[in-house]
This record gives sequence, structure tokens and C-alpha cells, in this order.
Amino acid sequence: MSRSYFSNIFAASPFAPMQEHMNIATRCVEQLRELFEAVVNEDRDRVKSTYKAIAKLEREADKLKKELRMQLPKGLFIPVARRDLLELLAVQDSLPNTAKDIAGLIVGRKLTLPEPLHENYMKYVLCCIDTTRQAKKVIDELDELVETGFKGREVQFVKSIITDLDKLEKETDKLEVRIRGQLFKLENDLPPVEVMFLYKIIDKTGEIGDLAQKVGSRVELLLAK
Repeated sequence: MSRSYFSNIFAASPFAPMQEHMNIATRCVEQLRELFEAVVNEDRDRVKSTYKAIAKLEREADKLKKELRMQLPKGLFIPVARRDLLELLAVQDSLPNTAKDIAGLIVGRKLTLPEPLHENYMKYVLCCIDTTRQAKKVIDELDELVETGFKGREVQFVKSIITDLDKLEKETDKLEVRIRGQLFKLENDLPPVEVMFLYKIIDKTGEIGDLAQKVGSRVELLLAK
């Protein structure tokens, strides 16, 4: 991305780079579907190429995060503190970081998923992606919130999006519990080290849903101030 690209984003509004960052973060998380489909099909080349795509998007998000930190004005004439925006940005940025961690573990350990986990794991991944997309909807409303002074119908609309976000995150929790139960039953038939890393992948995948929910929670805090 060029310098002029960043300048154009920052010139639009102080929230434009936040929204662009969340857009990149969401695209990065969406690559997890491709990644786990490749894992299920034991397509190593596809796994590696998807890891590269995830890593590229993570670098884009990280670059934009650094630009935002440097250029975000200290005296914003909006009802949002600079510190609150930077804390929100940090949570957003954890999404692509976690997606890259998941892909890195799978590539580095050449992990495969036991066949009994395939169906529920894909549901799990898709639910985490949906949760991230819902969090993006919240961030997409930042401009409207500012224009309405964080008051009125727009606040209620954003709160309804956050409520749906919380419901999606609960679904990811349920799927995580189900998958853990399935893996527990298979432990004796798998190498112990592989089991350990599979649990780590399950945890990391669940973090995606947790982080997406935290994005909504951060915005909810802004509404309360």
C-alpha cells in the first residue's frame, strides 16, 4: 500500500482507517474457511498457499495499525477519546494476528484433523467467521454514530447488532465444547503431541469469536460514555 493510499483514508474521516483496518481483519479471518477445507482434504499445497494469503493480509492490517497510531490526532473534536479508539484498534488487530497463528501452527506442525471432527469443525470455523463479520457491521456504523452524536435510533440499531454478535459468540462456545468432547474420545488413538496441538488449534479458533465479541463490547463502552 502506498503512502497516498493511507493519506486518502485518513483524509476521509478519523474512523475511515478504523473501518478499513476491520475490513482487512475480516478478510484475513475469512481465509480460515479455505485453510480448514484444505486441512480436511489434506491438500498441503493449498494449506501453504492459504497461509501465505493470511500472512499477507495480516501484514497489511499491521501496517495500517501502525499508520493509524502515528497519524490519529491527539485532539479529536468528536465524542470519542483517542485512547478508546486505540484500545479498540488493538482488539481488532488481534483478529488477523490470531488467524495467522492458527495457520502457522497448522503449517509448522503439518497438522491434520481427525475425520470425526470434520463436520463440526467446519461449522465452528464458519461460526467464527460470521461472528467477525458481525463485528465488522458494528465498526461500519462508527461514522453514523458520530454524525448522530451517539444518540437516538442509531445507538439502538448498533446495540441490536451487538446483541446478535453476542448470540453468535455463544454459538461458537457451544461448538467448541462439542469439538473438545469429540477429541477427548479420540485421545487414546492419537499421538499425545498431536492431541496437544489440536487442543491449541481449537483454543485459537475460539479466540476469533471471543475477539470479535470484544470488538462489539468496546463499541458498547463508547456508547455508555
